[in-house]
Amino acid sequence: MLQGALAGLAAGGLYAVLAVCLTLMARLVRVVNFSQAATGMFGGFVAVWLVSNAGMPVWLATVIGILIGGALSAIIGWIIATWLAEADTSTRSAVTVGPLLLLISLSFILFGNKPQPFRPILAGPAFSVGGVVVSQVTVVTVVLAIVVAVGCRIILAKTSAGTQLRALSERPTTAELLGIPAKLLSVGVWTVTGMISALVVSIVAPSQSNDATSLAMLIVPAAAAALLGGFRRLDLAVVGGLALGILQGLVAQIDQISFVRNFVPFLFIVGFLLWLQRKEVWDASR
Repeated sequence: MLQGALAGLAAGGLYAVLAVCLTLMARLVRVVNFSQAATGMFGGFVAVWLVSNAGMPVWLATVIGILIGGALSAIIGWIIATWLAEADTSTRSAVTVGPLLLLISLSFILFGNKPQPFRPILAGPAFSVGGVVVSQVTVVTVVLAIVVAVGCRIILAKTSAGTQLRALSERPTTAELLGIPAKLLSVGVWTVTGMISALVVSIVAPSQSNDATSLAMLIVPAAAAALLGGFRRLDLAVVGGLALGILQGLVAQIDQISFVRNFVPFLFIVGFLLWLQRKEVWDASR
């Protein structure tokens, strides 16, 4: 069970980082970005192609892939900020399903629909606990999730850019009237979260199912983790991602229920939404 829990931490760190990105997007630009993992996937696939076909060093190809992931996210953000600036959150979020499907389809055309030969950026053990080896990937993803969450919290609370972003998220019209560059800040948030997604996908992909659909659909467990914090709290997004990864690792160790491992995020989302609606259901029953 300890081995399963620690093995699930690598995926949990990935979920946590993506959940933090989703939470930032929801708080700052009023979007639940369903293409969050897809932009990272596509950037990672470009990096794999550069290594395999152009003979480029892994580190350089990874940097280019991260930049491409950020650029794709920035383009989506620019489109939404330009033509859907006054739309509500539901409409803006629904639009991101289009880029999700487009990037999956485009990856099939350019790279095929099979898993890609990712070269590990990190490899080998970091330390052992109770005789169970903890990999470097696990340590880095967990630390990255915490660092991103804490760093974003500090930036939002302590910097002028953070103050402008909070003003833009809470009173967008007033912020624009005061001269805050709304579109530039929005696209900046999209770019940074896209780059973070591409980075964490590139780190974890060699040890995960790394076909286009599997990587793009990482948005589901990430959304489940972000839901724990109501798409508002960064700390609960991290906790939710790590807990979800550990739970999946534990379930995978139990033969009788291991087949539900991939359904855990869906069950979590449904269960959590039902729990949130309990008061209304009980009031209606009374």
